[in-house]
Amino acid sequence: MGRLTQRRRVVRYTVDGGPRTREETLAAEEPLEIRLGGRVFSVTMRTPGDDFDLVAGFLVSEGIIAGPAELSSLRFCAGEDEDGRQTFNVIEVQLGPGAIVPDPSLDRHVYTSSSCGICGTASIDAVSKTSRFTLPAATPAIGVHTLLGLSDTLREHQALFGKTGGVHAAGLFDADGNLLCLREDVGRHNAVDKVVGWALREGRLPLDGTILQVSGRASFELVQKAYLAGIPVLSAVSAPSSLAVELAEQAGLTLAAFARGSSVNIYTHPDRIDTDPETTHPAEAHHAPARPRQQEAGRTQ
Repeated sequence: MGRLTQRRRVVRYTVDGGPRTREETLAAEEPLEIRLGGRVFSVTMRTPGDDFDLVAGFLVSEGIIAGPAELSSLRFCAGEDEDGRQTFNVIEVQLGPGAIVPDPSLDRHVYTSSSCGICGTASIDAVSKTSRFTLPAATPAIGVHTLLGLSDTLREHQALFGKTGGVHAAGLFDADGNLLCLREDVGRHNAVDKVVGWALREGRLPLDGTILQVSGRASFELVQKAYLAGIPVLSAVSAPSSLAVELAEQAGLTLAAFARGSSVNIYTHPDRIDTDPETTHPAEAHHAPARPRQQEAGRTQ
């Protein structure tokens, strides 16, 4: 747990009180190198913890795997810092039967930053991928008040954000608003990958009848990740991009944004959201499920 955060002395200035030295807790950010069959496939900046979930989810979002049998093994490679401590910053992946081995020419030869998951892709043509799952047209209807309550539930369970104020979160919910898995990371796309990777390793893909709630905006990449995991509904606290809306429309995915307080904008496929006042009740928005079993990020994979 120690690597999730770092302590730093800062000078805090307020108009009324002037400068004052104090300690602040920062969210940790370190590189993670992903190797496929012994060769470097990608390097991403992330908050350490749940790294095996992160790698598994990343491989789903790259269209390489779609089920646990296609992921043969994950292991940390040897690596030490200047003090001789294991860094846990390199993971070797062995793919299993059915996995789609990527073309070496499409490898990410530059690192992926924590703010952008696709900027290191060798070709823009490789960004749009086809999911191996079809989003179901008939899914359990989600009450609009349940949808509105997800951002509050997400925030209540963000332990790392509570300490640092510097991480994004992604939470997977069922149609009744029960929290199944929550992950935090300095990168919004990493948080989603960690959730999807957890689901893959638990044998839950495709994620029919679930909702992915994210703490920030809805980008093209987050829609793509939800689509590739078979998630039919993506809800964001902030705004969507135009390309995110276009992809959601084409993929048959329900995209909701500005979902907070007492209102939400539903940009695509609104049929999955039940807004009938006879069947939805405001009390649903205050439903806060218990902390999920695997929510806490940690070093043990």
